Parts: sequence; C-alpha cells; structure tokens
Amino acid sequence: MTTSLISPSLISPSSVTRDIVAKLWNLCNILRDDGITYNEYVTELTYLLFLKMLTETGRDNRLPTEYRWSELHQREGLEQLEFYKRLLLDLGSQKQVIDPIVLSIFTDAQTRLRKPTNLKALTDAIDRLDWFSAREEGLGNLYEGLLEKNAAEKKSGAGQYFTPRPLIDCILRLVKPQAGEIIQDPAVGTGGFLVAADQYIKRQTDDLYTLTQEQARFQRNDAYQGLELVPDTHRLCLMNLMLHGIESGVGCGDSLSPDGEMLGKADVILTNPPFGTKKGGGRPTRSDFSVTAETSNKQLAFVEHIYRALKPGGRAAVVLPDNVLFEDNMGRKLRQQLMELCNLHTILRLPTGIFYAQGVKTNVLFFTRGKTDRGNTKNVWVYDLRANMNSFGKNRLLNVADFAPFEAAFGDDPLGLSPRINLGEEGRFRCFTREQIADRNDNLDIAWLRDTSNDPEDELTEPEEIAAAIATHLRNALAGIEAYSEELEEEESQEEAAA
Repeated sequence: MTTSLISPSLISPSSVTRDIVAKLWNLCNILRDDGITYNEYVTELTYLLFLKMLTETGRDNRLPTEYRWSELHQREGLEQLEFYKRLLLDLGSQKQVIDPIVLSIFTDAQTRLRKPTNLKALTDAIDRLDWFSAREEGLGNLYEGLLEKNAAEKKSGAGQYFTPRPLIDCILRLVKPQAGEIIQDPAVGTGGFLVAADQYIKRQTDDLYTLTQEQARFQRNDAYQGLELVPDTHRLCLMNLMLHGIESGVGCGDSLSPDGEMLGKADVILTNPPFGTKKGGGRPTRSDFSVTAETSNKQLAFVEHIYRALKPGGRAAVVLPDNVLFEDNMGRKLRQQLMELCNLHTILRLPTGIFYAQGVKTNVLFFTRGKTDRGNTKNVWVYDLRANMNSFGKNRLLNVADFAPFEAAFGDDPLGLSPRINLGEEGRFRCFTREQIADRNDNLDIAWLRDTSNDPEDELTEPEEIAAAIATHLRNALAGIEAYSEELEEEESQEEAAA
C-alpha cells in the first residue's frame, strides 16, 4: 500500500517546518532580483520543489531520467538555465511524459528567470535544506506552509483563494466525511479543503490501513474531485494534493460552464467559491441552471451548482459573503430553491478579519440535499460568531479554540439533527422557523446582538492593508451595482413578456 507523504496526526506546522518554510520564502529575494513578482513566486518555486521532492521521496521514476533533479542541479551557468527552460517545455509535452500529474503541473510552464546565477542560487539553496527533517514531518506540511505564507503576504494577492486552516478543520469536524464518499470542491484553489478531508479520513482509518486494498485505492485515486479556473493555482493544487498522497484528478476548468456538469454528483461538497462577478459580465453556460443562468454573480451561481451536484442525502458546507443572504430578486429565488431542495439547517456568521482581504463579511452555510424536492428546510439555526468578537488579523490569528463553542452548539450529527438549545436574544445561537424566514422576504442575513466591538479596519496601519481594504470595498460596491443592474434588466424582461 502506498502511504501518504504527510503524517495524518500533524495538523499544525512544527518549528522545523516553519523554519524550512521561512527559508524557502526568503528565496523570493533572489526571484525579485530577476523581476519575478509575488504572484509568480510560488509557481516558479513549485517547478523546482517538484523535482527535488520527487527525488527525496524516491518517486523520481515519474520523470524521464534526463530531467531529474540531479541532472539540473549538477549544471552551472548558462548551460543550467538553458537546460531548465528545455526541461520545463518537455515535461509539459505528451511526447516526452505519460504521467498525467506531471503533465498537468508542467503544461505551458515557463520560467521568468533570466540570470543563470539566480537559478544556481535557488537550486543550491533548495538542495541544502534539511530534507531529512522535512521527510519526517511530511513534505505536504512543508508545501502547505509555503502556500499559507504566500496567502498571508498582502502583495501576493493569494489570500483570495486561501481559506484559513482552523476554519477548514472546524468544518471537517462537523461535516465528518467518511471513507468511500465522493468529496468535491468546485472552486478548489490550492486544495485546502480536499487535503484536510483526506487527513480527517486517514485519522479515522489508521492512514487507510483499516480499509481493504480496493477501498484504499478509491481514497487515493477517486474520492476527491474538483475544478480550478486559474492555471497557475491549478498547478499549486496538484502539487499540494500529490504531496499528501492524493492522486485524484482535479481539473483545470470553470465549474460554471459544462465542465461543472461533468464533475458529477458528490456525497460531500466543501468549498469557498470566489466572490464578485465573472469578468466582462459573463454568464454561466450551464444547461442545468434555472435560477442563476442569467447572472454574472459568481457566488450565487456556485450555490446553485452545489445543491444540484449533491446526491440525495449529501451534505455541504460553503463559505459565502453576506450579500448571498440578503440580495433580492434572483438572490431571493436562489435561497427559496435552496431551502426547497435542501435542509439549510445551520448558518455560521463568521468574524471579520479572518480572511486576508479586509472588509469581507462571510458566513458558512451547512445544508443537506433532501430526498424529495419540496419543503426540506423546516428550521434554520443561526450562530453569531461575529458580534462582539476579538479583532482578527495579522496580530490575532484565528485558532481552533475560537470555534469550540459553535461546535458544541452544532452537535455531533453531521446532518445538523442533534438536539440543540435556542439561546434567545441574549445568546449567540438561535432558531428561526421557515415561516419566520418567509416573513423576512427570505432574507437570511439575520443579526440580533448589538455589536459594540470596533471595526477591525479601524486598527489598520500599514498602507498596503489600507489599500487592500479600500480595493475590497470598491469590488463589493461594483458587484452590488452589477447585481442591481441585472435585477433591473430581469424586471424589464418580465414586464415586456407580460405586455
């Protein structure tokens, strides 16, 4: 049986892993000297780390002999740089490589390095890292730590697709994915949800050893599915999955296109879809969408994908911005259909500041696809973890303990059916009947606690953080304007049809 490259007992990075990640991140100074931006840094480093990590794990037989780490590292000067450029080109060619993961990682790969001395400095620095300790602790931990470091760097812009690990782990403990289930993320990013689900299942199955050989094969090769739109992010995802022992195919494509229909049905969907609108005002091109077919609002369209992709009895947890809960017209129709088809049993109002973009107010919606298509939501429980909470950000990071009261209130049943206590207007956890929600025009943006805490943005001091907050507000405002324009167009169309 092939084992994972990461110990399933390791949840947070150790000091050794943090030290290696810091050394890798410091290499960005070399890359910056060659004109490479933060956006390109981790992708550039991934190519080199992939070659080295395959060697360190004895898996470089996935590569042609002439393109392994030793062949690259032993070269010097201009010869090394020219060899590296040819290596990237050939590893992405079906004429040279048959391994699908290698092909996917290196498809259209190219280096921005121009100075031979910088490439040599990189390969020497990578070769000198403490790879013995890295192997002991899991190369997947190392790479995931690098992705998190990149997401925390404001200038990289990577925070837009990186969900904080404590939040992911909280969701996993509540949804409880099981061996044998198909787990999907239609906006997979760098693979955080799928990696965490895999680790959760490995902890329940003694690193898959309690499963039969066929069951273990399914977990490694077929249990996880997803799509990522951005090619460079897709490379990072494939690398992350491979280093965690996951060989499932995650494609590069758009879940709001026919690609999403081809993903098929899932037992569990865990995702943090992108916020905002599709570029150029584009619409979903899905034949199965009925509510959001005419919207450029990505998060609304992703919600429709999710509840349509769930098997009967399947469960989902999805991170969504506030506007999905209160938008009228199309937003209201979407929420109505969601509550008809699914049991929307729990909404978690998340604190502000936990994502790297300031000003984003988010929630986690937990729901189960019904076995019939009508009247599945009877009650919605709302937990307010936002009002009167500590300010989260660079100086106050989210941790597991922050979610403990919510997890206790949620209960052990992954379908949200555990006995619960309504804490009333003074508490954080309340129950609202479907009738009460209908009386609110199906507005699910429900808050009742008076929030006396300071806005986290009031504490921003660094110019880049202030600029990021302003940019976020502008994007949110633009998305609101576009959504309102779509609503007006929809109303005009309905009036013309009625006439």
